[in-house]
Amino acid sequence: MTVFEAARDALAVALCGVGAFFFLVGTLGMLRFPDFYARTHAATKCDTVGAGSILLALALLRAPEPDALKLIVLVGLVLLSSPTTAHALARAAYRTGLLPVTGRVMRP
Repeated sequence: MTVFEAARDALAVALCGVGAFFFLVGTLGMLRFPDFYARTHAATKCDTVGAGSILLALALLRAPEPDALKLIVLVGLVLLSSPTTAHALARAAYRTGLLPVTGRVMRP
């Protein structure tokens, strides 16, 4: 194993670790957050950062093969589609009257 391969493998492991961390934190956020908007935010972080970094690590490991280009295209697709979908969902929810939880107490 050369130094280049060892560095590539270490970077891939670090990217997979970052992805797993964001998946874990995003899942906990979806379970703990109080309303639809906050949960949508947590789910978007899972998809965008978690899946993006894991796909990037896989592309790094498959670097000389044509499969790496497919994985990089998938990273771009995830980076574009996940935030756009979350924005469309949040906008539709707001327009239909779903109000966010603010935590403020209304006094009579």
